[in-house]
Amino acid sequence: MEQQSYKQAIAELEAILKNLRSESCDVDTLTASTRRAVQLLNFCRERLTTTEAELNQVLATLQSPEK
Repeated sequence: MEQQSYKQAIAELEAILKNLRSESCDVDTLTASTRRAVQLLNFCRERLTTTEAELNQVLATLQSPEK
């Protein structure tokens, strides 16, 4: 996937969802839209997991060591 921010990925997912819900949804592009949505969901999941790990690491430095 090209360099994309989490916010951009969410916006694209919302656009895909809006299109899929509309009456103008084209059955010929349904598979491609679904495939792209899955790619975006995987990207977002990975980004959230990475961010959580980074935050946990940063927050761990705030904890005082036990004596």
